[in-house]
Amino acid sequence: MEKHNDHRLREGYERLLERMQDGANELTWDNLQKDLDDAVAFEAELEEYTKDELALLRAWVERDLKDMRYYMADTGKQVASWLGIDIDQLSRRVAESLLSIADRSVVDRERFEDDLEAARADYCEGEIAAPGLMACTHCDAQVMFNDVARIEPCHQCGHRYFYRFPSKIVET
Repeated sequence: MEKHNDHRLREGYERLLERMQDGANELTWDNLQKDLDDAVAFEAELEEYTKDELALLRAWVERDLKDMRYYMADTGKQVASWLGIDIDQLSRRVAESLLSIADRSVVDRERFEDDLEAARADYCEGEIAAPGLMACTHCDAQVMFNDVARIEPCHQCGHRYFYRFPSKIVET
């Protein structure tokens, strides 16, 4: 039953990203929130999710988009670098969605900097996250997600908090 629920949540996450790629051309924080709300409302009509599941899906997608924008604005690097993986390894629809949203965010990155710093979120065990390389905040053990997946406790130390690995690298 838990595997079925994980599959439903992964599919919902991917559909939210897909719907957001068709959002407003001028991306502002308000437009992002509206696009995400609209995508969640559509998902609520499409699938039978509980209110808690919809709230989690919304929070996970918002967290990943904020983290991606923060990383891109801070480093000037692209989505593939943020993911820490070869973009060709992603499913086509996840890659297209992330790249489309990232392209829109580059235009207005200055408008987001204050909001992004205030809203920077950690990753936690049990959440669904975009593919890529993450590391444990306690022991820095790296974990590679090749697909959208539920985060498990650190396999090395058992702790439950993670960060997107490339976003914490200090450039020299």
